[in-house]
Amino acid sequence: MEREATRVPQGPNKGSGTGFNRQRRSRRRRRQRRTQPPPAYAAIDLGTNNCRLLVARPSGDGFKVIDGFSRIVRLGEGLAATGRLADCAIERAIGALRICADKMRARDVKASRSIATEACRRAGNGKAFCQRVKDETGLALEAISPDEEASLTIAGCAPHLKNGQPRALLFDIGGGSTELMWIETKPGAPPKAIEVLSLPFGVVSLAEEYGGDVLPAGVFDGIVERVGEALRPFEKRHRIAGEIAGGTVHVLGTSGTVTTLGAIYLGIPRYDRSKVDGLSMRIDRVNEICRELRALDFDARHRHPCIGPGRADLMVMGCAVFAAICNCWPTQCLTAADRGIREGLLLGMMAADGALPL
Repeated sequence: MEREATRVPQGPNKGSGTGFNRQRRSRRRRRQRRTQPPPAYAAIDLGTNNCRLLVARPSGDGFKVIDGFSRIVRLGEGLAATGRLADCAIERAIGALRICADKMRARDVKASRSIATEACRRAGNGKAFCQRVKDETGLALEAISPDEEASLTIAGCAPHLKNGQPRALLFDIGGGSTELMWIETKPGAPPKAIEVLSLPFGVVSLAEEYGGDVLPAGVFDGIVERVGEALRPFEKRHRIAGEIAGGTVHVLGTSGTVTTLGAIYLGIPRYDRSKVDGLSMRIDRVNEICRELRALDFDARHRHPCIGPGRADLMVMGCAVFAAICNCWPTQCLTAADRGIREGLLLGMMAADGALPL
């Protein structure tokens, strides 16, 4: 009897059969919705040195990366001397952006943002470059302000800022500039920038000015002092060093310099983001690593498995900026964060779509 009660009606009772079919189709559609993956989002960060892409899907209160791309393009090559993006640098960048656009199409991306930072901000032909990118790749590249760059970096690093300390000092040593972010953190609230400082010192611009081989000690110390002088007014306004000494500040670094130092700190044979992101490092050991890198010539850094040819001439300059920051704000430990602008872009787009909690 039970089987008869659930049997599909037969014969002339077409209305009942049609209703049953509608129910079956409705159940099938619900099952398909449950099994379909959430939409994909993409973020591109075109910096002075690198072009980087992340493609991700919402997952829980964050996201899961499904594709990515990174290439050193040196967009800011020669910019300090000419004030313009060089033709060869433009070609390298557009070639990398074409690959990004292809990956985004292959992943059927729902929404994306593509941003450019210091090189495009400073270049006299930055707007023309962005238009050419649009014409040739379809990507709407935006040159964002230092404040927006800092806000996105803070949003991307937010998971590392939830450690109970009321303040954080976050720095990003870029290719054409260095950003310092003095941050307030409160339980249950997103981290908030108290002040952001953008300095016109980056690893690419400094390497072009001073060279990328072994630097005499006096020259290296001169770079450290030059950067330190630019940091002192920021310290005077906020008295950050005293708060660090009192144990109420979390110090984080997000940049290729810091993450490369993290890989060397771990002694891993090649860079591994999963091991470096969130790594807590003793500053005394990191300073030793910086001294060891300064003693290497270009070829030795080129051969180093955690540095490679693309950064061989940049690491010493990164170490100089890093030393200036550590001199101004002495701390025993530092957190390496392999995240920033792209993660901030992705989280913002997903939250705006209602795919993540605000």
